[in-house]
Amino acid sequence: MVSDADGRSMRDRMLAGDLYLADDPELLEHHLRALDLVDAFNATSARDPRKRIRLLTELLGAIGEDTVIMPPLRVDYGSHIRIGARSFANFGLIALDVAPITIGDDVQMGTNVQLLTPTHPVDPEPRRAKWEAAKPITIGDNVWLGSGAIVLPGVTIGENTVVGAGAVVTRDLPADVVAAGNPCRVIRTIEPEA
Repeated sequence: MVSDADGRSMRDRMLAGDLYLADDPELLEHHLRALDLVDAFNATSARDPRKRIRLLTELLGAIGEDTVIMPPLRVDYGSHIRIGARSFANFGLIALDVAPITIGDDVQMGTNVQLLTPTHPVDPEPRRAKWEAAKPITIGDNVWLGSGAIVLPGVTIGENTVVGAGAVVTRDLPADVVAAGNPCRVIRTIEPEA
């Protein structure tokens, strides 16, 4: 059984990638703040891009210039997400940022992409006791994630890589490849055009 007697806060444990309890009051307040901001963002008009950017700037750890996220958006905390410049997320992005999610410049994400950092113990006892953990996700510059792609905890995707629609990315992908499937596999290398 996991013990919480090591003296660290649940937030410190979570950020270290160790088992933690999500119903901790400090984490719950952080989560509720994020949900309030997400609800406000999701209710904005497409005619009010300034308000959308203001809300995203308040919600996210960082958002680059000319980046666009289309509502609806779902996050756990928001503040653990960093998105580079000129990136685009189409409708329905789910970014569960229990651990850091880092998204590079010029990244394109289709509809209903899921970036999932949380993990749960395989052992039934700590899982029943509601212990969980997380591993970070890193998406390199100029990546394209097709609609419905799911990126699992601990995955890094190299720059210029294309992930096919509906793919389930269970392990790291190198730069400059096309990958697809469940589990996601490299299909071919992207060769520079002459």
